[in-house]
Amino acid sequence: MVLHLAERLSVPLRERNVILTAAGFAPVYREQPLDAPELDAARAAIEGILQGHEPHPALAIDRHWTLLSANRAVGVLLAGVADHLLAGEVNVLRLSLHPDGLASRILNFGTWRAHILARLAHEIDVSADPRLAAPLDELKSYPAPRQGGKHGAVSPASSEIAVPLMLKSDEGPLSFISTTTIFGMAVDVTLSEVTIEAFFPADPETAKVVAGMMAA
Repeated sequence: MVLHLAERLSVPLRERNVILTAAGFAPVYREQPLDAPELDAARAAIEGILQGHEPHPALAIDRHWTLLSANRAVGVLLAGVADHLLAGEVNVLRLSLHPDGLASRILNFGTWRAHILARLAHEIDVSADPRLAAPLDELKSYPAPRQGGKHGAVSPASSEIAVPLMLKSDEGPLSFISTTTIFGMAVDVTLSEVTIEAFFPADPETAKVVAGMMAA
C-alpha cells in the first residue's frame, strides 16, 4: 500500500525509501554510484544524448545540480567564466548566477534568475532536501550584474514559447531554449535523479553562430 500510494503521488524514489523505512519496511530501491558497472548502459545513454546533441550545448546534472558530464558545445556557454567556479564539483546554478560566472553575459538576467530560483524552490518543496535550501539562499544573495537596462529583456520570438537563456558573445547575442530529460523507468535512486539539460537555438542566428564556433 505504501508503494502504491507513493507511485500514485509520484514521490521520488529516494523519498519512497524514507517512507518505507518510517513505516517499518526495508528500502526497496537501490542506490548505486553512477560509475557502477550496473549503470554502464545508462552512462552510455547519457553520453550518447550529450554527444548526439552537438553542435548545441547539453549537460547532465545530479539532484543537487552538480555537473556530471557535458558535451564540447557547453564551452560556448562558459566563455569568460572564472576558474574557481569550474574547479572541483561544479554547481550549475552557481555557475549560472554567480557574478564571476555567466551572470554578466546573460542579457535577460532578471527573467532567467527568477526562472532558476522558482525551479529550485519547487524542487525543495518536492524533495525537502536540506542540501538544496542552502544554495537557494546563496543564489538569492548574489548581486545583479552592473550593466543596466537589459536584465529583464526577453527576445519576443522565443519568449512566446519558453523562458530563453540570452547570452552576449563576441559573435553577437545568443538565444537558447532548453529541454529537460530524465530516465522515466529508473528503479535505481541515483539514475532517477540524473537530469539532462539540452539547449536549442531559439533563432536561426544563434544556430549559425554556434555551428561556426564549434567548427572553429
